[in-house]
Amino acid sequence: MSLATGANIRLQGVNDDESAVRVEHTHDGLASIEPPESDVDENGDTPTYDGAGNVIRIDHADGSVTVSINGKPIKNAETPEHPKGWYENIADALAETDLNRLSDDLIRGINDDIASRTEWVNQQAEGIKLLGLSLESVPASSGDSSGGAVEGTSRVRHPLLLEACLRFQANARSELLPTDGPVKIRDDSNNSNAADDQLAEALEKDFNHYLTKTAREYYPDTDRMLLLLGFGGMTFKKIYFCPMRQRPVSESVKAADLIVNDNATDLSNAKRVTHRLEMTPTLLKRMQLLGIYRDVELGTPMPVSTDALKQAETDQEGRTPTSTRPEDRDHEIYECYCEADIPGFEHKWKGKVSGLEVPWRITIDVSSKKILSIVRNYAKPEGNMLPEKRRTFVKYTFVPGFGFNDIGLLHILGNTTNAATAAWRELLDLGMFANFPGFLYAKQAGRQNTSMFRVPPGGGQGIDTNGMAINQAVMALPYGMQHAPAMMTLVDNMTTTGQRLGGTSEAMVGEGTKDAPVGTTLAMIEQAQQLVNSVHKRLHTAQAEEFELIGQCFREHPESFWQCNKKPAKQWDQDTFIKALEDCNLVPQADPNTASHTQRIVKVGILKMMQQASPQLYDPIAVERLALQTLGFDNPEQLMAPPSAMQKPPPEVEKGKAELQIKKQQADATTLTAQTRAREVEQKAGLAAGEFQLKAKTQEEASGLASAKFGVDAQLAAKELQTKKSDQLMKERIQLIDVAQNVAVHPESAALIEPLVRPAFDAVKQKQDDLDGSEQ
Repeated sequence: MSLATGANIRLQGVNDDESAVRVEHTHDGLASIEPPESDVDENGDTPTYDGAGNVIRIDHADGSVTVSINGKPIKNAETPEHPKGWYENIADALAETDLNRLSDDLIRGINDDIASRTEWVNQQAEGIKLLGLSLESVPASSGDSSGGAVEGTSRVRHPLLLEACLRFQANARSELLPTDGPVKIRDDSNNSNAADDQLAEALEKDFNHYLTKTAREYYPDTDRMLLLLGFGGMTFKKIYFCPMRQRPVSESVKAADLIVNDNATDLSNAKRVTHRLEMTPTLLKRMQLLGIYRDVELGTPMPVSTDALKQAETDQEGRTPTSTRPEDRDHEIYECYCEADIPGFEHKWKGKVSGLEVPWRITIDVSSKKILSIVRNYAKPEGNMLPEKRRTFVKYTFVPGFGFNDIGLLHILGNTTNAATAAWRELLDLGMFANFPGFLYAKQAGRQNTSMFRVPPGGGQGIDTNGMAINQAVMALPYGMQHAPAMMTLVDNMTTTGQRLGGTSEAMVGEGTKDAPVGTTLAMIEQAQQLVNSVHKRLHTAQAEEFELIGQCFREHPESFWQCNKKPAKQWDQDTFIKALEDCNLVPQADPNTASHTQRIVKVGILKMMQQASPQLYDPIAVERLALQTLGFDNPEQLMAPPSAMQKPPPEVEKGKAELQIKKQQADATTLTAQTRAREVEQKAGLAAGEFQLKAKTQEEASGLASAKFGVDAQLAAKELQTKKSDQLMKERIQLIDVAQNVAVHPESAALIEPLVRPAFDAVKQKQDDLDGSEQ
């Protein structure tokens, strides 16, 4: 190698065999040779290749140059130690000492993370016991009466927690995993055309085909995940491209197998996220043969570490590890997603090493502590963008907690289940001891062959009392049942409260009046499902993020989308598929505002009522299509009449019209006959009315004659009465005249007689005036 005169240089060994050096110069005196072909890598370095594709020179961004000094290539394109791909394994490019130091540092951090969640693991283990899925035998007699377990005591567990978990799993599965696929397409653009709609429909159909037919593990795996989610409060989905299956995979990860650093609150700000998994030796060897892992000797794996949670899961399943063969052991693998500053692959900013720790995915075999792979966990930066870690895990949450660990039904109902279990056992034991009580006996009467007596119904048992009265030799222990009713009421109250708190209470919408308003029924359902609705919205958000990551995997490996689909809805190519993913949003088919099928049916019923009340405001065909889809019919159009026949009345209506026409004709004939009969009746009624009028006129004339006769007789009677009154008045006047004559003969009696005669005189005068007035 020749350098220009006066060049200030510094040589630094690059390869282990000192076949290449890095030349750093202090001024522009270095004579460089223009490379024939070069490109710029992600760090700003410009490599130069020879005719065989080997790197013989590297111009670094900081101005230094790495050149070969003995004719050997700096970097061979075919050597796995220096991969050219961005997401290739770079572990073989590092020195063994650097790998060991990185492995020890990560394993110490992971062990600290495991130790920080010991209490959480113990709680989960106790919660598995609370489910009551293991058969617990009644303790046998220990022969020791001083304490401990008593023979015959109950081991039953209250199913409050188990019921809540099973109800949640069933409801969540029906919403998140429909039979026709979990994905639907949402088009947020307002300028879509028929071609775009067809492309979106094809993408939706083939995406659902992939998750239901190609990735057959997706439905059962998600179903199992939902049970663990309701129980523990959180689970995870891992979305990645599987090199063994050559397609994107979405697999559930137990919360116990995803280890995060103790100060993390979510996956985005966690410094270290470790997926603990077990891998068979055969699968591990296949990964090494494919170049995914380093081909290094790992030795015989150590037994996988067991904690309280794993032990509880093993006991519940009824498994007891008995194999001691090392060949049957699985390798415990730590797949750590962390940030690190790896020598030789440092982050550079404006051509200089920045010291920034960037995201990596580092895989470690726990037994040998050897690193199997180191892969970048961030996309290639563009321009001045800083590295951002890729999303691999999606967290499903039941109820958000105070930190990273979320709240599940175990935390909500655990204590209530413990209390209800204790009350149940006490009541059962109380009944057992009340029916078969224990007893105390005198020592003088204790010389028996046995102290355990099981007297059958109708049987007897002889004992030796040694001369004592039997009621003095033996005394049954008093077990009272007086508190049993109160205990039963308390258990019912605890169960009801727990069901309401856990969102599993029954909404009694069928009770009460049958004509209750629909709005009232919907409000009762809504109130009873508040907790379930909030959880369902969180699941909808998490599943949408999961589908987004699956779509991102398909963008990087598009051919895996259609390679296993023998009858795709569309013949896909890479450009068309990428365009469909960019134009369409993959979202869950479940409605985030409706957490159950019952709510969905009630809403459709209300919509039908509104459409019937205001038919001019709604499209009846769209309403019917929505109703049929809600009831579970995948293709409601096949149940509807064609558009040409929608304007015609259905056959039953036409038949009804014909029947109405016949009935109308019969009614018209009946009406004509009735009109004829009515006219005859009218004529007869007219004749009868004339006859009646004639009779009435005759009777009226006869009545007039009788009235005239009665008037004449009345006049005659009145005249006769008046004559009688005149005669009477005349007689009274004559008597008064006689009295006046006597006064005239005897004037001295006038003063005495006048007060007596004056009233009679006035009365006669008044009568005369009345009689004159009546004559006038």
